[in-house]
Amino acid sequence: MSEEKKFNRWFVVLGALMIQISLGAIYIYSVFKPALKDKFPDWSPTDLALPSQLVLAFFALSMIIFGRIQDKLGPRKIATLGGILLGVGLIIASFASNLFVFVLGFSIIGGIGIGAAYVCPIATCVKWFPDMRGLITGLAVAGFGAGALVFTPVAKALIASQGIMTTFLYLGIIFLIAVVIGAQFMINPPAGYKPEGWNPPAPATTSSGAVQKVDFTWQEMLKTAQFWLLWLTYFAGCTAGLMIIMNATNVWQSFSLLSIFNNSPISKDTFEGIISRGASAVIIVSILNAIGRIAWGKVSDSIGRRPTLMIMFIYAGVIMFLLQFFKSYGLYLFGVASIGFCFGGFLALYPAVTADFFGTKNVGANYGWMFSAYGAGGLFGPWLAPKLMKVVQQVPYETADKGGAIIQKTYEAGDYTTAFIISGVLCIISAILIAILKAPKVEEKTQG
Repeated sequence: MSEEKKFNRWFVVLGALMIQISLGAIYIYSVFKPALKDKFPDWSPTDLALPSQLVLAFFALSMIIFGRIQDKLGPRKIATLGGILLGVGLIIASFASNLFVFVLGFSIIGGIGIGAAYVCPIATCVKWFPDMRGLITGLAVAGFGAGALVFTPVAKALIASQGIMTTFLYLGIIFLIAVVIGAQFMINPPAGYKPEGWNPPAPATTSSGAVQKVDFTWQEMLKTAQFWLLWLTYFAGCTAGLMIIMNATNVWQSFSLLSIFNNSPISKDTFEGIISRGASAVIIVSILNAIGRIAWGKVSDSIGRRPTLMIMFIYAGVIMFLLQFFKSYGLYLFGVASIGFCFGGFLALYPAVTADFFGTKNVGANYGWMFSAYGAGGLFGPWLAPKLMKVVQQVPYETADKGGAIIQKTYEAGDYTTAFIISGVLCIISAILIAILKAPKVEEKTQG
């Protein structure tokens, strides 16, 4: 108990929020897109999408590596390293004059930094709070969802006053400082720790009466069918969530422009209003993303992880089927916010599910592998929507050049129905898989 008195476990949650709010700014990439297009007019839509896809991939891949390392070296050192890498990556991106250097800084170095720092609060909080695992993992990652809420207005103000590249410089410095400070609270509990008044459940047994295995290594986990089924369902949830988050502004622009286009150019004020509403949608999604992490985590502690996941996947699937019909701004906000709400829940529940199924001893390494589903979904979801979009209309609109003169450009407004349906089907299939999923039953090996 003396060790517990020396360190209040809620400080871990405080440090986790400091880290995750900074890392969560990854979700505001759609806010950077218009300014990056102005800065680099020769970048194609695919070029503009590439940094956001790769940062998610390197984020997920680095978690596999750093999850294992932090299990051995401790979370404080690895989270500190992650903050340094993220900050340096964005600073390098701020000096980029071409796509390669920008991707190197923002996506590769920055993505590795995010992965290194992200896994540490989750693994640490799970160990300190076995009595409220769902709620605490939700809180631990809530900041990640709230990051866009905090930094969208900051980024917009910096872009307007300082320019896009200087914005990356300032954000890199801010993130470096905030993550390194938060990392100092990442301390593992002493061996055998359990909260006062809480006792772990009795070990489960297999059909033969032997004690069921509690803690799996990542190698053992990968040999179970449960891991791969969970991975597929996590992939489906992340595909839906990241498809919407990374394309929220563009999808709204298509919906809005197609509804008002009457063969005349869209006025500058009208087009800027549409862009502003798209950016506001990103903020709304971020709010519901953060709320969903806490809310669904708490619900899962009450009714169980599996029923909660089933509800979330069914709800997300239905919304994806209906989203193409949500053309008014209010309905659109309801649709994308619903997906953000469920996506936040997926990110809160899967660390807890990983610990439930495969133990807390190696949760850093184990969740690193599970989180690779997020990286796969981050590549697939944001790519699928623009790839399958059917261009419906080249919509002319007015904007101002650098000298303030009004010029005319065109926007490719399209139909995203096919991508939405594919994502909805994946969510419904995932609900079915979760319904039939059971914890692995492997006998614990005894010594001697």
